[in-house]
Formats: sequence, C-alpha cells, structure tokens
Amino acid sequence: MKKRIRAGRRSRSRSRGIALPVVLLMSSMLLVSAAAWLEAALVSARTTTNLGERVQAFHSADSALIRCTRIALDTLPELKSSPGPLAAEPNKWRSKASFDGASASAVMPFASWPYAIRPPQWLIEVWPARDNDQAGAVLITARGFGRMADNESWLQQEIEMSESGILRHWRRVVAKPFQQGSP
Repeated sequence: MKKRIRAGRRSRSRSRGIALPVVLLMSSMLLVSAAAWLEAALVSARTTTNLGERVQAFHSADSALIRCTRIALDTLPELKSSPGPLAAEPNKWRSKASFDGASASAVMPFASWPYAIRPPQWLIEVWPARDNDQAGAVLITARGFGRMADNESWLQQEIEMSESGILRHWRRVVAKPFQQGSP
C-alpha cells in the first residue's frame, strides 16, 4: 500500500505547476483570436465606407451625365451623319485646367450635391469626323465626387449620328486622367 501512495505522490508532484502555463497559453490564444477578429471587423468597415463613397461619386457623375446628355440632345445643332470613322478622340477632358481653375470650361449642372464635397461637373467636346472637320460626334465627360476629395468617378458618353439614328456609347473612366499635383 505504501508503494501506491508514493507513486501517486510522484505523479502529482510532476504535474504540479502545469495549470498556470496551460491557462496562460489558452488566454494568449483567445487574445490573438480576438485581435484578429477586431482587425477583420475594422477592414470590413473601411471597405464598406470606401464602397459607399465610390457609389456616391458614381451616382453624382451619372446624374450629371444624364442631365448633360439631355441638354446636348435638345440644344446642340443636329450632327451630320458621318459615313467615315471619327478622328482621334478629343483630349481636352484629360487636362486638369478644363475642370479646375479660373479658365475651367467644365460646367456644374447642380448647385450642390448631397453628401459630396463638391457638385458634379461635365464637359462637352466636339469629336470631328476623320474625313472633314464637321462634327461627327460629341464626347461628354462627367466627373462626380464623394465626401472626400480622393473619391472621384469619371463617366463618358459619346453621342454619334449614323444612318440608323443616334448612337450612344457609355464608358467609365477607370483611372483619373490627371493627378492632384499635376498642372
């Protein structure tokens, strides 16, 4: 009987002090897991906010483009049907001076825009035919903003006359045509 008691004491003395490291290990695992979940939640919140800002800028530019297209179709002289291809794409919309500054030729169709840092802008450019200098199409560029200056959306629509009637080509400009520091 004495041997059993001594054997039990030996195993108990060997496992003595193991509880604290196990508890510390479990606590650190829970802490790391909680920190990872917090970081994932923060990234998700930032992503949602950025998406909302981009959608706001897109809707701003889209509304300006729709309004400008209606105005252009109602007020511009009738475009001649161009049998040939169009000349090189107009590039005035790529210039920062066309949208910002004292000599800006872009128009703001709305006095203000809700939840945006600035109202949207649009610019109309004549796109001549390759064969002659007559207007073959019109290129409309719209620029919309979100709550911060970094959130911009650029949309374009080409209005072209053809034998079958008016053709409209819509596109989204993925990259800003000019950077903030450029002239």
